[in-house]
This record gives sequence, structure tokens and C-alpha cells, in this order.
Amino acid sequence: MSEAALDAYRALEASRSTVATAESLTGGMVGAAITGVPGASAVYLGGVVAYATDAKLALLGVSERVLRDHGAVHPDVARQMARGARDGMSATFGLAVTGVAGPEPQDGQPVGTVFAAVAGPAGDVQLAELHLRGERSEIREATVDQALRLLSSVVGAGASG
Repeated sequence: MSEAALDAYRALEASRSTVATAESLTGGMVGAAITGVPGASAVYLGGVVAYATDAKLALLGVSERVLRDHGAVHPDVARQMARGARDGMSATFGLAVTGVAGPEPQDGQPVGTVFAAVAGPAGDVQLAELHLRGERSEIREATVDQALRLLSSVVGAGASG
């Protein structure tokens, strides 16, 4: 069980909140990390793995225009994925990740470019732009860690503010 997943779980539990995930490059690893925490069913509603660009449109409501104009690795895509996960599963928060794990660049973005977003209950979205280094597996693992840290930070700020 990862420390980042445990922290996210604790923040969600303390605020009596739930989360749904939308993942691309991590292929379900964020959801797996959360569900690795005993009691996760109290806070985790489910997730969508929208690996293909068309799946982001069909399953999460990402704008066709944004995908056409910018590709799947873009801050607006992450924001829309997070909102789609939150709204589609009626969760308090939506957590999304999209990016390039490698081995080749994608949509004009270099390997290691990742966008993580958390959509909150008031419609606000917090975004993190990451520039990660390493092999494909290391980028994916770092994405999970950083996305869960972002979630903990956003949930914690809402609980204390």
C-alpha cells in the first residue's frame, strides 16, 4: 500500500467525500492504488480507463474540439476527464491523469509530460503539470504518486477551509 494512497484515503474519509478516477497513461494504476487501502470502498466509487483518445470523448465527455486541436495530452483534457469522472459517478471529487509515458512523444508532447487534475464539488478544478523522468514504468508510478498527492492536497484544503 502506498503512502500517497493512504493519505488520499484518510483525507477523503475525514471529509466524508468520495472520488472517481479517469485514467489514461496509468491504465488503472490510480484506482488500484486507492483500492489497495483497506476500507477504500467507503471513499472510492470507481474509475474509467480511457486509454484511447476516442474513449476520452465517448466515456468522459471530453470535447471533440479540444482533442482535435490539442490532442489527448493537454491540460484541458485532464480537466474535462476529471469533471467527467466526478459527474459520471456522482462523486465528490474526480481525479484524472493524461500524459506520455513513452517510449515515444505523443501529440507534440515529450515523454514524461503529464497532466493531473482534481475536479471538486463546487466545479473548481486543480491542475498539476508534471515533467517526469525515467523509464515508462517509472513515469507511470510517479504519475500515480503525484496524482494521489494532488488529490490529498485538494481534499485537505477543502476540509480545512
